[in-house]
Amino acid sequence: MSVSYSDCFSDLLCGEDSDTVLSNGGGEDLPECSSSDIESQFADIDESIAGLIEDERNFVPGFDYIEKFQSQSLSAAARDESVSWILKVQRHYGFQPLTAYLAVNYFDRFLYSRSLPQTNGWPLQLLSVACLSLAAKMEEPLVPSLLDLQVEGAKYIFEPKTIQRMEFLVLRILDWRLRSITPFSFLSFFAAKLDSLGTFTAFLVSRASQIILSNIQEASFHEYWPSCIAAATILCAANDLPNFSLVNAEHAESWCHGLHKDKIVGCYELVQKYAIALRPRRFPRVYPQVRVMTRTSTTTTLASSDSSSSSSSSTSYKRRKLNNSWWSVTDDDS
Repeated sequence: MSVSYSDCFSDLLCGEDSDTVLSNGGGEDLPECSSSDIESQFADIDESIAGLIEDERNFVPGFDYIEKFQSQSLSAAARDESVSWILKVQRHYGFQPLTAYLAVNYFDRFLYSRSLPQTNGWPLQLLSVACLSLAAKMEEPLVPSLLDLQVEGAKYIFEPKTIQRMEFLVLRILDWRLRSITPFSFLSFFAAKLDSLGTFTAFLVSRASQIILSNIQEASFHEYWPSCIAAATILCAANDLPNFSLVNAEHAESWCHGLHKDKIVGCYELVQKYAIALRPRRFPRVYPQVRVMTRTSTTTTLASSDSSSSSSSSTSYKRRKLNNSWWSVTDDDS
């Protein structure tokens, strides 16, 4: 007996009649989506991404943040050590790349808005633990305890109450805006713009995520806004694929309104040296789903096809790659 669509979900419906929920209320089937509806949905997505680009300036340190390191009011070496520790803990617990990026984002935004009693030492370590804890609570389904979070060579071990007080201070300084706009907000969208078929989208996003994490220790990385970082890292990832080796910043600028070619080029040049170091030895390949089989005997007739098929099933096959297709031959042909 066949099971209908309504039968499968009847137990999940509320008190309403399932027919009214799965139809337009008049007993008729719901209309199918037309091409105009699909185009409208894509337009809505483009508009949403453009809105993120407009708002991203509210979730990054100011442009004079780098000047604080140049004037030595902030220690670049101390920041580098703190970010390095965050990345070690991220790898230790297998946190998402976004978690590490958010922790560093909170860290930098706090330092831009509030000075610490010391530019290095235990205050920065306490800030690092608090920012990583907040980021993990935002993104991770399982979060270690505050004591367990202090691993990977933490120089100072703080009591949970001390970390919690620091978390509240970070929340207050950041005005409770933890749901930040980051490069990860744009990666999938830009990858889909570049690879409309979706063949290499997963690779592009994963590769760009690696490049982002390898660059966040550089304070100069934050001269660029998240959308620009996302576009530049997707370009770097695309350079690893022969299919997209000719894609450049001009193409990236057309992905969404608000992107600027000059900024993308500058960010691309900054991350390129790290992208080369992370370049994989093997690149993903896509093979057509075609198999060409040679006959075991050219004299086989339709009458003897049944008997020959049973005898040929025991023959071992070798596989050869020919013109991007799989060519299978018998031991006799080899």
